[in-house]
Amino acid sequence: MSTGKIDVDITAVAADRIFTQAEPLPPPPATYTVSARGKQPQFPVFAYLRNNYGNVPLREIDSLFGFVERSSLYGGRAFTRRELSDRDVYQLNNAGIGIRLPMSNHYVEREEYLENKPLLKKFHKTGNSIICTNDDLARWVRDDFPDYRLDASVIKNLKSNEKIEQAMELYDSVVLPMSVNENLDFLEKIKNKDKITLFANAGCALTCPSKICYVSLSKINKGHGGEFQCSRDLKKRELHGMVDFPLEPYIKLGFHRFKLLRARPGSITGF
Repeated sequence: MSTGKIDVDITAVAADRIFTQAEPLPPPPATYTVSARGKQPQFPVFAYLRNNYGNVPLREIDSLFGFVERSSLYGGRAFTRRELSDRDVYQLNNAGIGIRLPMSNHYVEREEYLENKPLLKKFHKTGNSIICTNDDLARWVRDDFPDYRLDASVIKNLKSNEKIEQAMELYDSVVLPMSVNENLDFLEKIKNKDKITLFANAGCALTCPSKICYVSLSKINKGHGGEFQCSRDLKKRELHGMVDFPLEPYIKLGFHRFKLLRARPGSITGF
């Protein structure tokens, strides 16, 4: 009498599950370094990535940049609190995602660098990066912590092939200003495009006439007071959402590294 069961070759099924391997995925056309701006240190890092960059496949996220422990070497924006916890860093590195420490302060003395060496040593690992504006700091890090990747900060405002080539003698990669995204002829002539990072989106720095905020923030992060300065009247400037660049033209030119920003709370930025 039939039992209603279907005869299955269990051995064949088991063998298929054990020994058949999926074809490896091709490398993604683009990878991203994304911002931890606004992240609370106690909030799980992968939940943060899902909430803020959920449209970006995890395998395309190369690194996450943000503040770890307090440091007078930070630049770009004022340090108010830690964003990435030790647990966040461990989990990211364990998943093959690096952290990028924004040590892009304009002003760095040798003694100050020595005071920050314990922090640099703590996160010194292949895959992690230091973002620099000050070339002396970059050289000191290169000598003492060779496993860090060195990124020339966008704050260096490199807009000529000559300056880009000079920077590549010291840095592993160069982040170009947002405004160069609008000059495809210039981008096409750049050599070593695999060492260039372009912006995938932009905020107020896209149209800022002087970027005096960076220097004022460098002073503020020293912890000796200082006042935030902006080239535009904060009361009059308009606040809009981020400007998104279409990436296909840049990928066709040979660029594949992009920086993806997060707007301030409220999803607004001035430009």
